[in-house]
Amino acid sequence: MAAGLSVDPAGWRWEFDELMGRIGSRFGRVEPRRTVRAYVTGLLSGVERKNCWNLAEHAGHRGPEAMQRLLRTACWDADQVRDDVRDYVYDRLGHPDGVLIVDETGFLKKGSASVGVQRQYTGTAGRIENSQVGVFLAYASVRGRALIDRRLYLPAGAWLADSRRCQAAGVPDQAVFATKPALAGQMITAAVEAGIDAAWVAGDEVYGQDPRLRALIAGHGIGYVLAIAGNQRVSTSGGDGGVLTAAQIAAGVPAWHRYSAGAGAKGPRLYAWAWRRIDLDDSGYRWLLVRRTIATGEPAFFRCYSPTPVPLATLVRIAGTRWAIEESFQAAKGQVGLDQYQVRGWIGWHRHITLALLALAFLAVMAAESRHDEDEDVIALTVPEIRRLFTVLVMTPHRQIQEILRWSRWRRRHQHQARRSHYQRRSQR
Repeated sequence: MAAGLSVDPAGWRWEFDELMGRIGSRFGRVEPRRTVRAYVTGLLSGVERKNCWNLAEHAGHRGPEAMQRLLRTACWDADQVRDDVRDYVYDRLGHPDGVLIVDETGFLKKGSASVGVQRQYTGTAGRIENSQVGVFLAYASVRGRALIDRRLYLPAGAWLADSRRCQAAGVPDQAVFATKPALAGQMITAAVEAGIDAAWVAGDEVYGQDPRLRALIAGHGIGYVLAIAGNQRVSTSGGDGGVLTAAQIAAGVPAWHRYSAGAGAKGPRLYAWAWRRIDLDDSGYRWLLVRRTIATGEPAFFRCYSPTPVPLATLVRIAGTRWAIEESFQAAKGQVGLDQYQVRGWIGWHRHITLALLALAFLAVMAAESRHDEDEDVIALTVPEIRRLFTVLVMTPHRQIQEILRWSRWRRRHQHQARRSHYQRRSQR
């Protein structure tokens, strides 16, 4: 049966072993190498909440100390492992028409000690909340998509102006304020310098409105399709003449074309599209791309650039590819615990996030390779389905009842100690 060919537990185990071997040299001692394997295995498991306590229990450890050391004090460089993740994704999913996608996501937090936390807008909640914000870079191609880089956004006033607070959270002394578009530019440049041969960059309004980021992307010889607000002003000619808002230009386009922006959960995402040349000069081709919802007429606007002429259908495809990073965030949080960490410091945040990206990359590659063997009467194996099958068929440990009960007592004892400490502090106020 063809559908069964893509379910290959032995092949998945071999691939996982290869991936862990790829990062093994980043850990100088055998103990952290064993712990990081157990940590990533736990991220891929069905553990309800993927923090150090639960991951240690899943691994059969007697306590969470080894997992906590891995994130806090063990000697390894998360950026080097991040580079391994990026190279792995490109090796397995790379394509000449690949797209780099930038976006941020929020991590809701309580208190004020977690690095980078403050009350700020996050799309995760759709409002201003106490949160951390991470800016991420995804790679997407016809073969698949995965997150390949990350930067923690550090607010200037609440954090970088407070050296004592930064020191307590382990923020490096050389850290300086960078806007979200600047962080995106750092990741794009790092990817290009690492040999990631992407043809396009996509992003939302936060990134499309920044002229320095647009210039950086074009300077790398890469095209872009970046969303902008309707009130952003653009030039419809060379020089300083013909400056109009994006909405004004859209109101005067002579023709609309119906294209799908890609397959959605309920079928093709059909919109009406129009385009117009803008910023006419000798340094490439620039367009304003306009998308209109067919049912409501609601518009969306994109600044586009390409070193060479491209058809409208190409720009539409790249605009639709931006959703890949939203899907990657959903998979990373729902499947491998991207947002389920309980670390507060700079080092711990980057280490957990990097290992979550590693786990997601493994699932993304396995999902991509499974698509070649499926029957027509079933959908291809998804990232969630591969994670479930991998857990059950490959990585589920056999656990004794005594071990389960011992961990239950361990958790309840520490929760009792924490509650008693809270009560004592409150009684002293």
